[in-house]
Amino acid sequence: MKLSILDQSPLSSGKTPKEALEASLRLAQAGERLGYKRYWIAEHHDFSGLTSSAPEVMLGFIGGHTRSIRLGAGAILLPHYKPYKIAETFNLLSTLFTDRIDLGIGRSPGGSAEAASALSGNFLNNVKQFPDTFKELLHFLRNDFPDDHMYSAVKPSPVPPSPPQVHVLGTSSKSALLAAANGTGYVFGQFMGSKEPAIVRQYKEAFMPSSHLPAPKVILAAAAICAETAEDAEKIAYSSQVWHLMLAKGEGKKGVPSFEEAHAYILTADEEEMLKKIKSQQIVGTPSAVKKKLEKLAIEYGAGEVMIISITHKEEDKIRSYELIANEFSQ
Repeated sequence: MKLSILDQSPLSSGKTPKEALEASLRLAQAGERLGYKRYWIAEHHDFSGLTSSAPEVMLGFIGGHTRSIRLGAGAILLPHYKPYKIAETFNLLSTLFTDRIDLGIGRSPGGSAEAASALSGNFLNNVKQFPDTFKELLHFLRNDFPDDHMYSAVKPSPVPPSPPQVHVLGTSSKSALLAAANGTGYVFGQFMGSKEPAIVRQYKEAFMPSSHLPAPKVILAAAAICAETAEDAEKIAYSSQVWHLMLAKGEGKKGVPSFEEAHAYILTADEEEMLKKIKSQQIVGTPSAVKKKLEKLAIEYGAGEVMIISITHKEEDKIRSYELIANEFSQ
């Protein structure tokens, strides 16, 4: 089973956004050293504690400091942009970093309604047009507009020798069927709380081969934190778990708290229940325990690759978690 990394560039308390983004570079470099197949970075806008608002900028930065690991956006939020601009940007990245660039596409706002409006005006209307704009994007990337189409002579230059690999990232039947109908890969965001293997089966059953992908390709995105002992893993994970509670109350702007800060956070009865739900969405434990659970999920979803997201307060804990998981799978 292949392993990959999904990074949201979270801010930790006491750190600056610059430090968080620099930590993302080091994570990608660690992933390359440890044998991870790909590194994806997410897109968020005015979202408390998450620092990557322009994945394409970060990919250029990270690409210049890595050699072999595939790099991608997870995901570019298409309703905010014109397909041609995205095609140009990712063709340029694919020209610079040959056969290394992925383009994950999503349709969520990635932030508040006000931020969505500032980015793209009528976001809800753009979401309604998402299937059509996605097809337009693929036509640009695949250079296969019909001859009589108004864009048939328009090229998103520079045109790379190997185009970016396109995936839809989602958790719904709509996203699965969109990927299937257009012959792209599908990334199921299990870490977002959705537990629907049937959605992945829908994708596989409805998949229509394309010139760039002859068979369905499923990646499962899951949250995991690993340490040498179960106790250490749970302690490390507690910071991100409390942080998600803080975000729900608008109190997470300072970033992921330290264990001491998280432990000092007083939980209400309702928050105790929310915390249980958050914990159920994460895989936390020793290397052997995490491997076993990831393999079980991969089988359940029929995924040949698992993309792991790990949010910790300390950068060294995060990189060590990815290292332990990689080492366990290499045995």
